[in-house]
Amino acid sequence: MMRFRLSPVSGSGFFMLFLLLGAVQAYPLKLNLTDLKNATCLYAKWDMDFQITYETTNDTYKTITISDPSSVTYNGSRCGDDHNGAKIMVQFGSAISWTLNFTKEVSHYFIDTISLSYNTNDSTTFPGAAAKGIVPVTHSVRFELSFDVIFRCNSLFNFSQESVVENYWDIHLQAFVQNGTVSKKEYVCEEDTTEAPVIHTTMPSPTTTFIPTSKPTPTPTVGNYTVTNGNTTCLLATMGLQLNITEKVPFIFNINPTTTNFTGSCHPETAQLRLNNSQIKHLDFIFAVKNENRFYLKEVNISMYLTNGSVFSVANDNLSFWDAPLGSSYLCNREQVVSVSKTFQINTFNLKVQPFNVTEGKYSTAQECSLDDDTILIPIIVGAGLSGLIIVIVIAYLIGRRKSYAGYQTL
Repeated sequence: MMRFRLSPVSGSGFFMLFLLLGAVQAYPLKLNLTDLKNATCLYAKWDMDFQITYETTNDTYKTITISDPSSVTYNGSRCGDDHNGAKIMVQFGSAISWTLNFTKEVSHYFIDTISLSYNTNDSTTFPGAAAKGIVPVTHSVRFELSFDVIFRCNSLFNFSQESVVENYWDIHLQAFVQNGTVSKKEYVCEEDTTEAPVIHTTMPSPTTTFIPTSKPTPTPTVGNYTVTNGNTTCLLATMGLQLNITEKVPFIFNINPTTTNFTGSCHPETAQLRLNNSQIKHLDFIFAVKNENRFYLKEVNISMYLTNGSVFSVANDNLSFWDAPLGSSYLCNREQVVSVSKTFQINTFNLKVQPFNVTEGKYSTAQECSLDDDTILIPIIVGAGLSGLIIVIVIAYLIGRRKSYAGYQTL
């Protein structure tokens, strides 16, 4: 059994609280516990997502995101009293179990311990997992809070530890609620009081390159992405990706393929490639079949964290890019722009993609984009050359005639 131990991270106590409220999904969780008198005794609401990368039986790695709200339960959560601590327990089916413990003192209480575990025996959540068993992630920490305040922190934080990536924000928390009423007095984290919240991360290197648009933009590194259906390769993609966001302040992000996870799925009429890392929650490329004999890029949707602490999300399912016959691949070596919305576009470099009918894990014969097709340029160049020659001949003729008339005098 593998065991991960999350060590306390240097920084403010508020950042440690975010680590304690580590996440398992990308939508708000809300828990309002009541006692025997139907009075609120523990209140918590927070946003989170939680990604796990695991090894599969075919020696590849797959990343899953726990995000199904229908499977969430809070069994085992309790209010606590002077003798027993309070507890928040969250389950996502049989795949994920998460527990946060509180201990009570005379004038304050502590966030005491937290434990998180994921179960790779759950083949629905972890299909094809090579190692079977429960993998625990544990913390031991003492974080003090007063009874008469609700802790609030809206700022976005990122945390990565080996195979687990956590992102969390918009936390509101009060344990041992007094007199059944959640406090209106807030204890605000210091990250919310600064003018420009900063994303904290323990990643050794950034997964994307942030480039101000006023500076020269380097070409992104080309990555190779493969999607399998069982033991069969069903989608191939090779491309350098540059994300261009112009919503408020222009940002450009070069995706680093060495620190980016990818997954996907293949079906008879559709195929999906999903990229994600510590900054990109998901970037989906969805392909479709049209007229029963061609494929094209039909949809792109993205959700990612920006450097100012906000979440940027865009989706467009009415695209028409990268059109090619089924059984072939699409190739475009030159820079190509995929306009997803008025505020978001993707610049691709050295693009080659085949989402259907992949044979023996290799690309089929490619249909080149018009930008690469030099045969189109040859007639244009020849025509331009002939037009220029004709113009030169006409001008020379007119000049010659003008000189010849100048040699005669009217009698």
